[in-house]
Amino acid sequence: MTAIKPFSIHVADSDLQDLDQRLALARFPEKETPHDWSQGVPLEYMREVVDYWRDDYDWRRAESRINAFDQFTAEIDGLDIHFLHVRSEEPNALPLVLTHGWPGSIVEFLKVIEPLTNPAAHGGDSGDAFHVVCPALPGYGFSGKPAGTGWGVEKIASTWAVLMESLGYDRYVAQGGDWGSAVTTALGVADPKHCAAIHLNMVSAFPDPDTMDNLTELEQGAIAALKHYQDWDSGYSKQQSTRPQTLGYALVDSPVGQAAWILEKFWAWTDCDGHPENVLSRDEMLDNIMLYWLTSSGASSARLYWESFGSFGATKEITTPTGCSIFPKEIARCSRRWAEKRYTNIIHWNELDKGGHFAAFEQPELFVGEVRNCFRQVR
Repeated sequence: MTAIKPFSIHVADSDLQDLDQRLALARFPEKETPHDWSQGVPLEYMREVVDYWRDDYDWRRAESRINAFDQFTAEIDGLDIHFLHVRSEEPNALPLVLTHGWPGSIVEFLKVIEPLTNPAAHGGDSGDAFHVVCPALPGYGFSGKPAGTGWGVEKIASTWAVLMESLGYDRYVAQGGDWGSAVTTALGVADPKHCAAIHLNMVSAFPDPDTMDNLTELEQGAIAALKHYQDWDSGYSKQQSTRPQTLGYALVDSPVGQAAWILEKFWAWTDCDGHPENVLSRDEMLDNIMLYWLTSSGASSARLYWESFGSFGATKEITTPTGCSIFPKEIARCSRRWAEKRYTNIIHWNELDKGGHFAAFEQPELFVGEVRNCFRQVR
């Protein structure tokens, strides 16, 4: 039997004092030369965030917010997995495992848990209720950090299958974006007896060469976005997939460095019209950053790239019933005909008008609607 223990977050005062001292002593580079975000997070904005972090940000608020949900750890294959487990009061609720990615965390899902577990109280139908399980990836947040190699996407998926079985769920569905998309896809493949369907808000499928002479507007934009990503936005992934340990020394030692490493992606990957605070509050972004800083997860989170970055390029056919929600500012968008080459049993497809890579974080109402509509097909 898997050992499952209640858990709550209690960060020591000394850790918060250490953070305050490091922020006070932070060294900043000179101002960027092009006066925009093209070289990274602008100095003026970074100073604003750091000042706010020191003077106004309240970690205890964030801690209490997370602790309002039932939390546990489960020791699986020698590693403690931290997870939220929020059961619905609806008798026919469907178990759902939500998986985040990088540079996200369980914080991404805090706004959608209650609408998913108690839809009638949030403008929905009680028949759409879910029991929500929201684990932190190994090496992320308050989950344990693997001490050896091998903790890639497939192993994480098998760990999730054990977790759901340990919780007594013999039939469940799964959802994910970013690394969560890769883990969710692998879970559907690894546990088809129990995983009834999956939903993805980042669909990874190669452009079909046969379509190149007849590209749709979405496909043209997707290819252009992929080129931009490869040319200007993928340096982080090359570093994390090749030398995560080297990067980790900077991220674990400098809160400003860790924050900038993540803030840049909130700017680049959200549907924010040029500024991340147009869609996410400063507190929300810092809540997420704190789960990396307080747990010293700069290196351990990056190692997933070293283990599994090739998983996004996999070509194996997926027969699991699959729902796909295509948000317009996703890093890599996918057309249905491209997706059908890999995901051969698509039960839900929708191309939305707003939203980006962090769908549940940015557009919680749209995200909840997509999840409900998708899994209604398999209830």
